[in-house]
Amino acid sequence: MEHPFDTACTLARQSDGRFSGHTSDAYWNMAGPFGGTTAAVLLRAALLDQAQGVEPVALTVNYCAALAKGPFAIEVRPARSGKSVRHVSIEMQQGSGIVATASVVLAVRRDTWAHQEARMPEVPPPDAVASMPTDGRLPWLQRYDFRFVRGAWRPLAQPFAAPQPAHSTLWMADVPPRPLDHLSLAALCDVFIVRVFLARGTMVPAGTVTMTVHFHAAADEIAAQGSAPVLGVADAQIFTRNFGDQVAQVWSSRGRLLATTTQMTWFKE
Repeated sequence: MEHPFDTACTLARQSDGRFSGHTSDAYWNMAGPFGGTTAAVLLRAALLDQAQGVEPVALTVNYCAALAKGPFAIEVRPARSGKSVRHVSIEMQQGSGIVATASVVLAVRRDTWAHQEARMPEVPPPDAVASMPTDGRLPWLQRYDFRFVRGAWRPLAQPFAAPQPAHSTLWMADVPPRPLDHLSLAALCDVFIVRVFLARGTMVPAGTVTMTVHFHAAADEIAAQGSAPVLGVADAQIFTRNFGDQVAQVWSSRGRLLATTTQMTWFKE
């Protein structure tokens, strides 16, 4: 059977550069589909007409409006192509309105000198950390295994008297298991609970406005992870005047930095 994630990312070609898709109930969030699947669908559209060996380097998604249940259309426009690097612009439309836009940087990644300055945090292995219960929760939460080392969110009836740390470290993986690739890695970059929830202790109206993912590993390096959990580290630096940031890293189980991501989130309180 096809994995629910692959079903959610299915696209049908309508004409050159134009595709259609359909939202997935399996990844439904509070007011629309989980933003990670939207990012993955847009990335998939950018990759469909690329030659073998062309891989994503960066992805920026702007969430313009909540996506309703049902069909959507995607238009892909090459912005500029060089010998090694290509820039692609994408629009996702539903009805007569644009619900998301994206820009993707693609490249043929070649072997070069390499150095990883960042170091993966020392954490217990995934099997030593209990999974967060997701039964009865939002559908998209049930599509992931969350194993919090620190910074689990437990909603309270009243906000904290003083803001608390917005940091989380956790192991995470697809449910059911699925081998990691660029699409699922992009989605995993959006699984971190909105940081204002941790800082305040309660849920407030909030959502991601824009997200950027930088991919630091090539397809073969990502594939080497298989379906094993990856480590996520997320934090925030500031909340002010309706907006807060979010920064995160995604690590392989062997200590390879696979991706970094930043978000700007809107909140109201």
